[in-house]
Amino acid sequence: MSDVVDGAVKALNEKMDGGGFDAGTAKFVIEGEGAVMIDGEGARAGDDAADVTMTANRETFEQILSGDLNPTAAFMGGNLSVDGDMGLAMQLGTVLG
Repeated sequence: MSDVVDGAVKALNEKMDGGGFDAGTAKFVIEGEGAVMIDGEGARAGDDAADVTMTANRETFEQILSGDLNPTAAFMGGNLSVDGDMGLAMQLGTVLG
């Protein structure tokens, strides 16, 4: 597991304030680094099946996580791809942003 994924798991769990994401299961693939699963238990490193998979490079993911880039803007700009339940991705965007 990469340091980027480890940092992402920690940051996402802090953003969710110890809770989880009860709407479904999401996966965020950070190109060249690994994947983060987000579900009712919180965030963890993993590459399991998910209701929605979002893929971005490290820089885009870090900008989304820091709040410097809106997830919707990243998607519209072609920097974030979404495969699966778009509604779930939008709900998760509120957690990330």
